[in-house]
Amino acid sequence: QVQLKESGGGSVQAGQSLELSCTLSGSASVIRVMGWYRQRPGQSRELVATMTVDGNTNYQDSLKDRFTISRDNDKKTVYLQMHSLKPEDTATYICFAYIPRGYGADYWGEGTLVTVSP
Repeated sequence: QVQLKESGGGSVQAGQSLELSCTLSGSASVIRVMGWYRQRPGQSRELVATMTVDGNTNYQDSLKDRFTISRDNDKKTVYLQMHSLKPEDTATYICFAYIPRGYGADYWGEGTLVTVSP
C-alpha cells in the first residue's frame, strides 16, 4: 500500500522560514506528480505546489514568490521551502502523489500542522 508521511511542521513567527518534507513508500510505479496542498482553518483544501517526475512545477500564483517545491526521485521525497511566512499561512499541509497506474490514483498524507504567529 502506498503511504505518504510528512514531516517538518511546527510553530514559527511571521517572517521566518520552514521546510517540509514528505516521503512515499510502497509505490511500484512511476510517481508522476508529487506535491503539496493545504487546508486553512475553516476553509477547503487548496493547491500549494506540485512537481512532475521530470521537473515541471505548478504553483498557486499567490504563493509562487515565497514557496519553492523540489523533489528527490531516488528518495521518493518531495520538499516545500516556505519563506516569509505569514499568519494566514497557518494550515495543515498535506502531501499529495499521483501514480498513473491503470486509471491512475491519487494518494494523500495525513498532513502536518504549520502555525505562524504574529
